[in-house]
Amino acid sequence: MSNEFLWVEKYRPRKVSETILEKELKTTFQNIVDGGELPNMMFSGTAGTGKTTVARAMCEELELDYIVINGSEEGNIDTLRGKIKQFASSVSLSGGYKVVILDEADYLNPQSTQPALRGFIEEFSNNCRFIMTCNFENRIIEPLHSRCTKIAFNTTKKGLQSLSAEFMSRAMHILQTEGVEFHKDMLAQVIMKHAPDWRRVLNELQKGSISGSLNVAPMMGQDVSDPYTQLFTAIRDKNFKKMRSWVVNNIDVEPASIFRGIYDRMYDHVDPNSIPQLVLILADYQYKNAFVADHELNLVACLTETMANVEIKA
Repeated sequence: MSNEFLWVEKYRPRKVSETILEKELKTTFQNIVDGGELPNMMFSGTAGTGKTTVARAMCEELELDYIVINGSEEGNIDTLRGKIKQFASSVSLSGGYKVVILDEADYLNPQSTQPALRGFIEEFSNNCRFIMTCNFENRIIEPLHSRCTKIAFNTTKKGLQSLSAEFMSRAMHILQTEGVEFHKDMLAQVIMKHAPDWRRVLNELQKGSISGSLNVAPMMGQDVSDPYTQLFTAIRDKNFKKMRSWVVNNIDVEPASIFRGIYDRMYDHVDPNSIPQLVLILADYQYKNAFVADHELNLVACLTETMANVEIKA
């Protein structure tokens, strides 16, 4: 599947001014571009909020050579050392410095790979800048914090309304460009369900537009306002097959966001006496999520333990 086929790549913003961010955050990045000098940076925030997109946009606006390395897929120390050294030690074709965008840096081993990364930042400081993205900055060792300008991709409730409206216009333009028929209320439902994970929204829209007409009903489930209702129902009914099916249908959601989603909704669905047990289960598997090789299996194991030990309201 080529990047040109994927809407998230085809319509990825190429300039900071095109990104969907809160005004103060966008101004910060625009000032960096206008100044012409990128510092080492660490971007933190939930999945799909534009961290990698902003990093790439700044590099492209400044016409800098850059590579993107995914910490969860290429995080072993040998791969990291080989790729970074090969890239950072060579001369930039554009004549300026180079940039390594290290995506999902919080998946890097804090005992081996992260300390090595600290050494790379120092070794190639004259020729290379590093931009790290992460969902949880507390998983990044302190020596890396001290070497980077930290920027949090936080969204306020008021800001989310404005950004959702902005993304609504962007999504309408994309659907029209792709020749997809749609109803505004259906589009709004998808945005309301997944915002501020704009990547997830766009993936869902592409998935629902295969027939040439936007149909999001199958992906929305019976309860548009709360996608977790079906999950809690499956757990209550001890229906492993439906629970696993829910996980598969939501596999492109960052697992940590799912753990948080369950936690935020537990008072509505879980027997009060079982809430402490659920909290312990969620905390345990969220911690394991940073180290496991198969995130789907880890999530299914978490939900299976929940099914066995937590009482769900009827």
